[in-house]
Order: sequence, then C-alpha cells, then structure tokens
Amino acid sequence: MIWTSLALLLLAILGAPLFAVIAAAALASFARGGVDGMVVLAEVYRIADMPVLLALPLFTFAGFLLGESGAPRRLVRVTNALLGWLPGGLAIVAMVTCALFTAFTGASGVTIVALGALLYPALREGGYRENFSLGLLTTSGSLGLLFPPSLPLILYGIVAGVHVEQLFRAGILPGLLMLIMLSGWCLRGGWKLPGRAEPFSWREAGAALRGAAWEIPLPVIVLGGVYTGAFAVSEVAAVTALYVLIVEVAIYRDVSWQRLAAIMRDSAVMVGGILIILGASLASTNALIDAQVPMQLFEFVQQHITSKWTFLILLNIFLLVLGAMLDIFSALVIVVPLILPIAAGYGIDPVHLGMIFLANMQIGYSTPPVGMNLFLASYRFNKPILQLYRATLPFLVILLITVLIITYWPGLSLALL
Repeated sequence: MIWTSLALLLLAILGAPLFAVIAAAALASFARGGVDGMVVLAEVYRIADMPVLLALPLFTFAGFLLGESGAPRRLVRVTNALLGWLPGGLAIVAMVTCALFTAFTGASGVTIVALGALLYPALREGGYRENFSLGLLTTSGSLGLLFPPSLPLILYGIVAGVHVEQLFRAGILPGLLMLIMLSGWCLRGGWKLPGRAEPFSWREAGAALRGAAWEIPLPVIVLGGVYTGAFAVSEVAAVTALYVLIVEVAIYRDVSWQRLAAIMRDSAVMVGGILIILGASLASTNALIDAQVPMQLFEFVQQHITSKWTFLILLNIFLLVLGAMLDIFSALVIVVPLILPIAAGYGIDPVHLGMIFLANMQIGYSTPPVGMNLFLASYRFNKPILQLYRATLPFLVILLITVLIITYWPGLSLALL
C-alpha cells in the first residue's frame, strides 16, 4: 500500500491528469479488496444517467458563450449607469459585475481575465488607489459561486445527493450578505474621493438598459424557473442555453457561426474533464466507504472534538487551506464525500454544509500564499505577487467575517428552502 501511495504521489508531482491519479487510486483500492474494476465504469454510467447532469454542459456552454460575446461590456455599462452615482459606486459596479459573470461562467479565472481589462483601468481613472483596485478585482473574481446557476453548486448537489433546486435557493442570502458587506467597504473608499461620483443620468440609464435589454432577463429566467417550480434545473439550463445562443449569435451577432463551433468545443472539453474526474472520484469514494474510512474519520474526530461549534471552526480553517491549494471542482469530488458523514454526525444540514464549503472555497481562491486568483491577477495586471497579498487583505478580512456568519447562522442558508 505504501508503494502504491508513493507511486500515485509521484504521478501527481510529474503532472499526470488529476482524473488519472484519482482513478488509479480507486482501482488500486478495489484490487486490494478483491472488487472488480468495472465498478468505475458503472459509476461513470450512473452519473451519465442523472437527469440533473444535463444542466452541466448546458450552463457551461451558456457561460462560455457569454464570455466570448459583448455581454461583459454591456453589463458593466448597465451597472455603472444604475450605481455609478453612489460614492464608491464604480467599485460596487465592478464587484457586482464580477459576481454575476462568475455565477454564469463558474470559473473565477475567466472573470479576472475577461473583465480585468475593462474594470481595472476604469477604477484607476475613477481615482481609486492601486491596491484597492487590485484587491477588489482579485477577490471579486470568485464572488458569485453561491449564486445560481453556478457549476460548483450543481456539482455539490450531485456529489452530496442534495436537490440542486434547494442549493440554488440556499445560496441567495449568503451570496447577498457577501456583496452587501463588501459594498460597505466600497462605500467607505468612495467617500475619500470627493467629486468623483458621476451624477445619475436618466438618458444614460435608459440607453444602457436598452443596449442590454435582451441579456437583463437572464437572471429572471434562471431564478424564476427554479423558484416558481415551472422548470426543473435541467429544463432551466436548456432554456438558458437556447436563449443565450439566440441573443448573442442571432440578435447581437457578437459571436459568428464560425466561432460558435470553437466555443462549443471548448465548453465540451471542460465538461468532459469534469465528468471524468467526477466518475473516477465517486468510484474512489465507494472504495473508501467499503473500507469504512469515513466512519473511522468520524470516530477519530468525535474522540477529539466534542463540540459542534469547535468542529465548524476547524472545518473552516481546513477548507480555507484546501481552497488555496486545490481547484474547486477537484475539492468537491474528493473532500465532500469524506466530510459529509462527519458533518452529519454533528447534526449539520447538508445544504448548510454546502454553503459553508463553497463560501470557504470561494475565499480560498484569494488566500495567500498560493490562491489561484492571486497568480492570475498578478499575471493579468502585471503586478508583483506580494503586492497582491497586501491588496487583498482588507477584502479577505470582510469575507472571513461573512463566512463565520454563514457558518454559525444556519438559518441564513436554510431560510428560503
């Protein structure tokens, strides 16, 4: 077993694909237990047979299509026209735009790359300090993971066996809490810029709303379909993908038919990678369950931690470190099956656990020393990584406070269920 573990570790260090390492670990465990390796293929087939899984490729395609269109520019214009008159309004515009964009693309790296060129120069021209602008965009690059139709929300539902509709509802209030608390910090920064806020213009607001008239209904389609029960999640995904396709290709004509094929290919490659990782990880999870690893972990934790509240704070610390070291998709399929039974033993609702998990992973993207957003922002804005560490610190403190509120106030996540 030691040699197998060392071999798998070596494969990971040498850059082997994550799904290959996970699948190899599962197969090795099955071989030791005398279980037929075909169980991995059976797990992949079981995943493919889930109706909710149809939402993954459809929402992913819609997100890729929005990222390649002029939607980010129109979204910035609308939010700036509606909120730019506030002190700190431009900073709030940047934050809200990033959150909405991340909710649809599901990948914070895409948000920083796609919106950084628009928002960073605008913030600097608006008089905002360099570190404030860098910290805001770096941390906002992962905001929105709690809002539907975020892919991590769907994946958590699949892995944890929770209804995705419940997760879509549960994420609304915690996500809004993060935006409101960060908006307070942005307002504080705006008061230091006397005369910088632009006066509200009905003409510009009307022009911006008309310019994005076909894209503004998107959140209404997603949230309305889920909340009213008119559509299942997979049906909402189909309607969203079709709507985005018609709007961006046929109405706005931002995306040509030639580019559409490349976008479909790129989104299919991403979904394929997720499915392979998911199938291999769930097979590995079955191996761990057969070996009673979750029960052993729970017994170990329960022997040393008797308080539910102590367990929650240690869980937060663990997830913050995990989020800084591992991408959210890998963490979902590897860690959730292990912590889910432990959390259940302490009476933690799986929906509430999902909000805790995703909120921490969201912050982990910007947590030093190796948070992914820090390196992406350093590359995108051509700034030293140490400067990004300092710039993100005030925003991380605020987000950590929101995580504690989400953790110790379960009603915030469960109120809309």
